Order: sequence, then C-alpha cells, then structure tokens
Amino acid sequence: MKILVFILSMGIASCQGQSKTTGKEKTMQKQEIIQLVQDNKVTEVDKALKNGADVNTQDANGRSLLLLATVNNQEEMAKLLVDNGADVNKQAQNKESPFLSAGANGQTALVQLYLENGARFDVFNRYYGSALIPACERGHVETAKLLINTKDYPIDHVNRLGWTALLEAVILGDGGKKHQEIVRLLKEGGADLTIPDKNGVTALEHARKRGFDKIVDLLSE
Repeated sequence: MKILVFILSMGIASCQGQSKTTGKEKTMQKQEIIQLVQDNKVTEVDKALKNGADVNTQDANGRSLLLLATVNNQEEMAKLLVDNGADVNKQAQNKESPFLSAGANGQTALVQLYLENGARFDVFNRYYGSALIPACERGHVETAKLLINTKDYPIDHVNRLGWTALLEAVILGDGGKKHQEIVRLLKEGGADLTIPDKNGVTALEHARKRGFDKIVDLLSE
C-alpha cells in the first residue's frame, strides 16, 4: 500500500513538473514570436505559426502581433498574420486595434487588407472614434477616400468629444489642400453637413471662425 501511494505521488509530482515546464515554454514561445514580429522576421514568424504559435498572441500591453506589425508598418508581416487568421479587430489595453491604427496613421494598403478580412465598424478607439475620424483630422486623403467609399461605413459617427469626421477635419485640421480635399470627399460621400458639436456649432461655422475660406465655400455650395 505504501509503495502504491509513493508511486502515485511521484506520478503527480512528475505531471506537475511537466505542467510547469510547459507553462515556461509557452511564455518563451510568446516572447519569441513577439520579438520576431518586432524585428520583422517574416520567414521565422511563418515557421513559428506552422509550429503552433498563436497568431493572436498579445504582449504585456495587450497589443496583438498584427497590431505590432501595423504600428511598424510591416505590410508583408501583416499579410502573413492575416492569412493565418489574425483578428484585425483585436484591441489592446488602450483600445487600439490593427484596423483602427491603420486608419489613424494613413496606412491605406493595410486598411484595404483589413477591410477585406473582417474589419468591424462598431469597434472604437479610446475616444469612441472610428478609423475615419483621425484619418480626416490628420489629412490622410487616400485612407479617408477609401473608408468614405466603403459600403455601409459610418461616416457620420460621433465620437466621445462630440465630433464627426467632418467636424474633426475642420476643428483640428489646418484648412490646407489635404483637409479641403477631405471635406470635399466627405460632402460627396453623403456626410451630414449639419451635425453640430456639443456646443451646437456646425462644421461650416467652425470653418468661418478659423478663416478657412475654401472650406467655407465647399460647405456652402
């Protein structure tokens, strides 16, 4: 009886030891693939994924491999991850996702890739904003054009600040050619020009206050 108990206890201890080792190995694998993505080692990441690495691995800040690739503008890496099932909507602790980040940073090719692979329009950043709103603010014309012309995209979405893409383009833009073009695209894309901010001020009124004459003309036509 004592011998049987001893054998059973040894077996349990052995299993626990294997479990701990497996946990350490998983942690190492996680750290390794994160670093490989950061270093843009496409071939090595491909091998790691084929060997069972989790394509939706996240770092300590909740950033997925695809978000890391997006932030680093690694198009080939992003394509590899998407082809292996990476979630284009997976959000980090700061609410950023690959799709939202690509839109905000004017990475049109990545935005297109993510639109083709399940990008959701009801996932928002920490300001409760869409991918389009910061794209318009920052003057990313081609990205804005792509999103504005995407079927069912919510171009009139209002963020936590009370601003639409149009309002943000006027309020935070510089009134130059890029922002003029974005205002034109929004108008032609069917944006509601009458939506006011939290204080009841419309984009046209903001444009007048800021002396953006060409944008005033666009919004007055």
